[in-house]
Amino acid sequence: MVRDLRSELLSGRMAEAALAHVREGRTPAEPRPASTVILLRDSPAGPEVYLLRRQRSMAFAAGMTVFPGGRVDPTDSSIADSWEGPSPEWFGERLGCSGETAAAYVAAAVRETFEESGVLLAGPSTETVVSDTTGADWEADRVALEGRSLGFAEFLHRRGLVLRADLLAPWAHWITPEFEPRRYDTRFFVAALPAGQVTRDVTSESDQVAWMRPADAVAAVDAGEMLMLPPTYLCCRDLTPYADVAAVLASSADRRITPVLPTVRVDNDQAYLETL
Repeated sequence: MVRDLRSELLSGRMAEAALAHVREGRTPAEPRPASTVILLRDSPAGPEVYLLRRQRSMAFAAGMTVFPGGRVDPTDSSIADSWEGPSPEWFGERLGCSGETAAAYVAAAVRETFEESGVLLAGPSTETVVSDTTGADWEADRVALEGRSLGFAEFLHRRGLVLRADLLAPWAHWITPEFEPRRYDTRFFVAALPAGQVTRDVTSESDQVAWMRPADAVAAVDAGEMLMLPPTYLCCRDLTPYADVAAVLASSADRRITPVLPTVRVDNDQAYLETL
């Protein structure tokens, strides 16, 4: 059955939270800034996306299949000296925020992708990208970044790297529904897997990873074989027409990025999430 996001019946914990929010008139939590990267690679059957299934013990989106990403860290805004590509102001215009805020979103996108997949969108020069991040020293840095004992700007400086902002393209903007106790104001980016690099199942936040064609991921959700929140599902659905990664990246320039905030409708003691 094709998922209908115009009015989707909620169940379990999400339904309980939505009903309580509406009935009790709860004040929504302030959404925290976050970034997500739709990591892509070409295959003979077309583009594939990198997906992770979050641990069922996680406080947010437990058991959901997601793209790499996470919240913006306070230190993410201090990477101005290690930046290559379109200016933070350019990203700000595309993302609907200030250049300073946009820089933090971009830095978080690159950092979180490295933390959760081992893929690093950075290089020693403005025209190169790190070709291999599988060594023990890279893993030690990844763990330190994940544990926040190492700042991202410090990591780039010590490694002699520049953040390759030109490898990221803005794609979408989603805000967690108001009934959720943990809320995020998330910017989505698309990026190609750099040549020579490989993804690794390294993050403690997931229990399963996979490369899948977007159409196959959508079909798995529709068949009840995989769980996805609306942003991930719709991003995968948006990617299904493209023949290769280059076409995805080229199309990003024409995308109109507006914030999407799903709302809740209650009818006969049942909660429905309305996204479209």
